[in-house]
Amino acid sequence: KSKTSGGGFGGGGGGFGSASSTKKKKKSGRPDLLSALNDDGSSKKKSDKKSFSQTYVKSDQEALLEDLAAKSADTVIGRAVANSPIGRAVVENPEYEMDPFWQMLPSLISTKFPTATDRDLERVGGMVEFSLGKTGILEEEGVVEDTWRPHEELHAYMPGLGSTEPFLDPESLDLCGQLSENYDIIAKEYEALLEERFDSKGKDRFQSVTSMNYESGWKTMVLFYNGHRLKDFPYHLCPVTTRIMESMPLAGRIAGFNRQQPESGIPLHSDGNNMWLTCQMGMKVPPSMIASDSGEEVPSAHIRVGSETRHWEEGKCLLYDTTYEHETFNAHPTDERVVLHVDFFNTLKMTKLEIKVLQYIYDMREQFMKAEGVAKVGAQVL
Repeated sequence: KSKTSGGGFGGGGGGFGSASSTKKKKKSGRPDLLSALNDDGSSKKKSDKKSFSQTYVKSDQEALLEDLAAKSADTVIGRAVANSPIGRAVVENPEYEMDPFWQMLPSLISTKFPTATDRDLERVGGMVEFSLGKTGILEEEGVVEDTWRPHEELHAYMPGLGSTEPFLDPESLDLCGQLSENYDIIAKEYEALLEERFDSKGKDRFQSVTSMNYESGWKTMVLFYNGHRLKDFPYHLCPVTTRIMESMPLAGRIAGFNRQQPESGIPLHSDGNNMWLTCQMGMKVPPSMIASDSGEEVPSAHIRVGSETRHWEEGKCLLYDTTYEHETFNAHPTDERVVLHVDFFNTLKMTKLEIKVLQYIYDMREQFMKAEGVAKVGAQVL
């Protein structure tokens, strides 16, 4: 069977497959949201006519699902699914169907957030359209013109968030203040975790969650994965760190302590999701070195985001947008660099409701992928 790729949710390098699947339709009791939205009444007439020649008893459950599908199809999310490039392609070719996750998304959101209005969810609808192939949004918003933001690597994008820049002011975010104020406590909790770095099966809690991390000398003690706690992790050893992290709407993949080995670095890349921001607080920063060319003392470890380069300081935070290309390097010959890394939904630009809806979408997508048996650590949900 053939597949088409969408703008996101794995279409740009994630491990969860493309945004839609053009597999041939099979008869199913699942209501067709696209058909509900594009129904001109003819299908109802045909079914009425057919009822004279044969008896058909619809179950209460099926009737309820079809009613919900019809109602949710006329919401901003339902229209986003139907009007997206992939949605229109599926409607025009009746031999194929959309990925069930996207097909069911309008119903899921309408059920979970019954009081949310179309205006409340307008930008969420734009994110859905982008994920289903409407990549022209990037050109409309001027993203394509920014050479420091690789637009072809964007796999999840919410329009209407406004302008951004590589590094943001840490003082604009309460999280940064909380982390810095509690640095001494967090440092002690980190040391306590190091003493318990091996789990009950002898497995090191520091893992390379992607091949890039492994090849680049970067390992992570993961405290949260896709915003969730990990089973059997010793959270009792880091209560303050955990409390502060859980005060934020944690985003996808990982949050935890990152270790960068001496004379190694993360190669140039971008993370491709404008709904997330990243905060890193310096935990252990290698001492400065003497530059061979100038003889001046220079920081050993740095991070470049877009055109700007910054350096970590112990107890201080860097706040940045990873849709910009970025890279890191620890030039010290013997000392590692350790940071507390937190990915979170952009609370500076997104509404609380938008964040709750996106957390729900990510959670449901993860559940769908687990059901399909392809979920794995390090995989991109959206």
